[in-house]
Amino acid sequence: MTEQGKLPVVVLISGGGTNLQALIDEAAHDLPIEIRAVISNIPGVYGLTRATEAGIETRVLDHTRFASREKFDQALTQVIDKFGARLVLLAGFMRILTPDFVRHYSGRMLNVHPSLLPRYQGLHTHRRAIEAGDTEHGASVHFVTEELDGGPVIIQARVPLLADDTEDVLAARVLEKEHIIYPLVTRWFAEGRLQLENDKVILNDQPLVKPVYLEELKQPA
Repeated sequence: MTEQGKLPVVVLISGGGTNLQALIDEAAHDLPIEIRAVISNIPGVYGLTRATEAGIETRVLDHTRFASREKFDQALTQVIDKFGARLVLLAGFMRILTPDFVRHYSGRMLNVHPSLLPRYQGLHTHRRAIEAGDTEHGASVHFVTEELDGGPVIIQARVPLLADDTEDVLAARVLEKEHIIYPLVTRWFAEGRLQLENDKVILNDQPLVKPVYLEELKQPA
């Protein structure tokens, strides 16, 4: 923890950074984290502007300038560790991570994914849910492991999938839920209520048998 009792965090992005903004807003309120840096693998994305406007340091590591995925992840590790991060948050970071990178941050790296995992790992989740004729869709927050979008799920938020939904309409509805559950899980981690032990989620000192569902929480706290 920092002197102020806040957990030092680094956020990784590749785009506009709406989940980053949700974290920034909550940190300015009472979320006990200190976002020490925002790192993007793509230059010029709007998420970097959000960070700068919030007074957060930014770094760009253009992945196209590295000879391999391993070289990029090695450089990224050095930058993250320079900022003393105790937690790494993936917020729309569109990179497949190498096993060494994932192991280095085991138990202290989270991701938010726009589907009800294990359904629709990977890309184009909204399109796939519509094409499958699903009646519900949603978002998940999970610990990051070596399996793409396959780490233990902590919380999920569900939304109805309506007959006239387009990808964009559905994506917007899901994103609203992401902006709630990602800061919430980050709070649990920062308060010492959430851990990963032997690939099992421990919440409030109890093994999590199934994901928490946002809709079933009496109050997000």
